[in-house]
Amino acid sequence: MMYFARWKTAAIILVCLLGTLVSLPNLLPRAAFPEWVPVRQISLGLDLRGGSYLLLEVDTSVLLRERLEGLVEGTRRGMTQANPRISYTGLSAQPDQRRMSLRITEASQRDAALRVVRELANAVNVGGGAQQPDIEVAINAEGLLTATVTEAGLRAKATSAVEQSIEIVRRRIDETGVVEATIVRQGLNRILVQLPGVEDPDRIKNLLGRTARMTFHLLDEAVNTQAATPPPGIMFLPGERAGERYPVRRRVEVDGANLTDARASQDSRTGEWVVNFTFDSVGTRRFSEITRANVGRPFAIVLDEKVITAPNIREPITGGRGQISGNFTVRSANDLAVLLRAGALPAPLTVVEERTVGPELGADAIRAGIISLAVGVAFVFLYMGFAYGLFGWFANVALAINIILLIACLSLLEATLTLPGIAGIVLTLGTALDANILINERIREEVKNGRSPINALEIGYTKASGTILDSNLTNLIAMACLYGFGSGPVKGFAVTVAIGTIVQMWTATVVTRLLVVWWYRWRRPKELPVLEKPGLSFFQRLARPLFRLCPDVTKIPFMRGAVAGLVVSGVLSTASVIGAFYPGLEKGIDFKGGIVMEVRTQGPANINALRAATATLGVGDVGLQQFGDESTLLIRVPAPAQEAQTQQVVSTVRGALEAAAPGIRIMRVEAVGNRVSDELFRGGLTALGLSLIAMLIYIWVRFEWQFGVAAISTLLLDTTKTIGFMVLFQIEFNLTTIAAILTVIGFSANDKVVVFDRMRENLRKFKTMPLQELTDLSINETLNRSLGTSVTLLLSALPLALFGGDTLAGFAWVMVFGIFISASSSVFIAAPIVLFSGRNSLRRGELEPVAPKGQTAIR
Repeated sequence: MMYFARWKTAAIILVCLLGTLVSLPNLLPRAAFPEWVPVRQISLGLDLRGGSYLLLEVDTSVLLRERLEGLVEGTRRGMTQANPRISYTGLSAQPDQRRMSLRITEASQRDAALRVVRELANAVNVGGGAQQPDIEVAINAEGLLTATVTEAGLRAKATSAVEQSIEIVRRRIDETGVVEATIVRQGLNRILVQLPGVEDPDRIKNLLGRTARMTFHLLDEAVNTQAATPPPGIMFLPGERAGERYPVRRRVEVDGANLTDARASQDSRTGEWVVNFTFDSVGTRRFSEITRANVGRPFAIVLDEKVITAPNIREPITGGRGQISGNFTVRSANDLAVLLRAGALPAPLTVVEERTVGPELGADAIRAGIISLAVGVAFVFLYMGFAYGLFGWFANVALAINIILLIACLSLLEATLTLPGIAGIVLTLGTALDANILINERIREEVKNGRSPINALEIGYTKASGTILDSNLTNLIAMACLYGFGSGPVKGFAVTVAIGTIVQMWTATVVTRLLVVWWYRWRRPKELPVLEKPGLSFFQRLARPLFRLCPDVTKIPFMRGAVAGLVVSGVLSTASVIGAFYPGLEKGIDFKGGIVMEVRTQGPANINALRAATATLGVGDVGLQQFGDESTLLIRVPAPAQEAQTQQVVSTVRGALEAAAPGIRIMRVEAVGNRVSDELFRGGLTALGLSLIAMLIYIWVRFEWQFGVAAISTLLLDTTKTIGFMVLFQIEFNLTTIAAILTVIGFSANDKVVVFDRMRENLRKFKTMPLQELTDLSINETLNRSLGTSVTLLLSALPLALFGGDTLAGFAWVMVFGIFISASSSVFIAAPIVLFSGRNSLRRGELEPVAPKGQTAIR
């Protein structure tokens, strides 16, 4: 273990150098490198550089309705053109039943009617190269013919619509000039759009929210537009002006899909803004035929079920060019041209989640993250150096390499660094040193037992390696659950912590060992600098520990307080569970939906004026509170009943604020619909539940069942008390605090695994020692390690709480509280559960009651 072949040494150095080279490009902008250089860099998330995050949902119900309407029109046309004409009644679509139905009046025509409808079916792939019709056609004895859209047909249409929508969304955004936009599919019918640098996403949302389906129809002038319902084959559509109503034929004469270009310009005669369009060859021919056959008749241009204009055809139009006029401004004309050039969406898109951050707030977040990282690094480095001397400084070198390799891995993945990601890096500082603390404490223990320097080093690294693996795997389990069920930046946090955990296992067990081997070969010491020694110079003292959190040998009878610890823990957890329901957790926008806006006024905010401006909007109870300084406010608006109205509410509140306080700046907007918040809430709770189950299974397999039960029981109690802390201090329960709770669970399991590992070792070592004494012995032997890890994690989490800004304050304080709870629960909950459950199995036949303080146990 303490020998390195030359090739191994070279490989370790090569990995460190490559990691440094891969990390260095992050110090320069991408433009500083030639195009041909394959540079990979970490990009900043929207919460750090500003921009907008939009989650769009494709309305698949429209696809079903359009398919059924197409079946109705096709059936009507087919029945009329059949020879002889087929008689029918009651032709209609029933979207709630996914079917179209009609009744055939002549029994002799039923077979012909079935053939007509079956010809309207489209073939869809069902896997394995097989195809089937997208509709099921049937007729009963009474002549009721139905055509039902199949599940496979609807799924195929939805998949095609989402893929087509992604391409159209990309074209529309490219037309606006936004660079580095991210457009990806999420789930079955959602599209994630990230727009860096976009402060006001309203224009983008308006462009993306419009279907922009343009069609050309003839009007039926004989129809009475005042009728309650239109006749068959006709639809009443509104015009641009209030009260306008047009009798538009359902038949599409020319489709906007045949457009090749559309440009905004000014009419040379009137000076008004118009949109000129050009057809392809198919559209040109069709447009020419229609206008030639209908000279003198009105021809409607329909955009998203609204008649833009309906001029009379004065002469045949054969050039394939046309013009749309209306009350356009330069911006609305350009926007319409963008929509027509990009193409029509197959179905409407609804913004179900929005998160917008201004660049000023992003700069504040970067500054807060850098300060937190710098302070955390300084605290942790100083603690390790002063607490463990030379080997602590070696651990600091490994920690620096760990951060470099973490950045290199994120660069290779071209990851997006968010504020939670910075929090993940800061927390990696604390958890990364856990392995080094384990190794150093083990080496110190072996030295005190009289081992020679080389034997102490060998045994220290060998015996600590198993515990390091067990403790870090529990943390990886928590991060895997968080990644699987988290969302957005929280997934980035999970990836950052997971990579940091894997890398630190390598740096702690390999890099530090290489440094120790080099030092040992160079100095050939007669003793290791792991114990305090008086009479040394300043620099000699720096190579040795300057302080200990507690004495090396302690004989604290922890198990005398076992019953009291369990009772107190049970009472606190019960109170926490009650508090979670009444008064209840303060759910954040992630989990209850709604709208949150952070605004900043030019001077001190006039809360009363702003409250009065938003009170009469009819959007629910709008809450305003000071947030940070006196010019910054946090505004909360409840989620509207219908998700489609969320963006309208955002615009309404924004307009009222700008009218009441001219010059007000919108720093941040978060809007989450009810369905999305429910999904995020279920995902967060699922991540918590699965992480607990996975850790139970792992600890059960690695240890005895008593340890597994103790671990999961303790983790549940730790979790409930953490939730009670959030209720008590009204910390928001959101995705970020879920990440904090899962991190606490990972650390808590880590801490318990170390104690359990020592108990397992002592069970084999002291076969006759009573279990109560053995439990106390194991806790005392690992006390410095447990406290050391808690301190390093605390030193990295405290800067986040103090300097990380309001966004990460809740996350960091939950972490700080969780560290204290986890450290105490290992001693006063987990160990007593193992003690009480293992009396007759870990120590067979032993009846060992726990003696009250001041009394002797009867054995």
